[in-house]
Amino acid sequence: MRVSALILTSLLAVVAAAPAMADRIKDIASVAGVRDNQLVGYGLVVGLDGTGDRAPFTNQTFSNMMAQFGITIPEGVDPRLRNVAAVSIHATLPAFARPGQAIDVTVSSLGNAGSLRGGSLLLAPLKGADGNVYAVAQGNLLVGGFGAQGADGSSITVNVPSAGRIPSGAIVEREVRSGFNEGDFLTFNLHRADFTTAMRMAEAINDMLGPGSAYALDAGSVRVTAPRDSNQRVTFLSVLENIEVQQGEGRAKVIVNSRTGTIVIGQHVRITPVAITHGNLTVTIDNTLQVAQPEPFTDGETAVVPDTEIAIEEEENRMFLFGPTITLEDVVAAVNEVGASPSDLMAILEAMKQAGALNAELIVI
Repeated sequence: MRVSALILTSLLAVVAAAPAMADRIKDIASVAGVRDNQLVGYGLVVGLDGTGDRAPFTNQTFSNMMAQFGITIPEGVDPRLRNVAAVSIHATLPAFARPGQAIDVTVSSLGNAGSLRGGSLLLAPLKGADGNVYAVAQGNLLVGGFGAQGADGSSITVNVPSAGRIPSGAIVEREVRSGFNEGDFLTFNLHRADFTTAMRMAEAINDMLGPGSAYALDAGSVRVTAPRDSNQRVTFLSVLENIEVQQGEGRAKVIVNSRTGTIVIGQHVRITPVAITHGNLTVTIDNTLQVAQPEPFTDGETAVVPDTEIAIEEEENRMFLFGPTITLEDVVAAVNEVGASPSDLMAILEAMKQAGALNAELIVI
């Protein structure tokens, strides 16, 4: 299917008049096949100020590198490197990256190097999951952390000095085929799968292009008929990704982070009639050491005798009632009135879920 310039121009005019208070397709979905790829590599950082590592694989890597330049280090000889560190290198290869373009890389120490500050990464290949080399990295590191150590062993470290970045430190050598220009369709994958959102996206595209131009494959994907010509396909996609779609509202959820005490209650959480009381029992044990002296002119010895006092205190928390069709605002108001702490609220929400009074999905992370 080919889309003429006249149709694309009219589509752009319709997009400009799209209603507000909605999300663009480019913000809620991605095009299938247009994706980043992870790269990883191994190399040496040199030029360190005595903060290199002492790992055996660093010496082995250094010996192999020197052999490539015609210098042989005898077996069993420790070069005693102090300004060299073995590092891992990782980077993200963006979609449509072409050979010759530069990408940023992150370098992290693999051994016990004290700092990579001031070091330079030597030429290192970066490989993809298929084992092919897609970029080569080299350059001077930017390290945000630093450390200092005194003669008495005291030390201080700010941030992380064993990792750094090289902006534009890798050159792309091989491109990844995306399949963007292949076939008669484009598929949008939703960042958050939702049947309502997928249906609304297909309807919005059909309203612009005509019935049958787009259809939802499932809750996470929408397929659109697209032109084969690469230039027209780019223009066509630039129009589609700016269409605004009203996302479907998510399911009612209560998220509880047991490590930080963070609780997030969704908008559609509802509570059926339930009565709740939650009290805290506090037990305090206070140990005081008393000194017992022997009687005069006796063979007794001075002894330390513990004096223990135990106190139990129970809060008088009143029972409170949640009525039907309680909204998020009502829940927040009730919790603030009772004065429940995050840990108390976690226990209350869990008990309500077990009692069937909490009409929401309770997720503990």
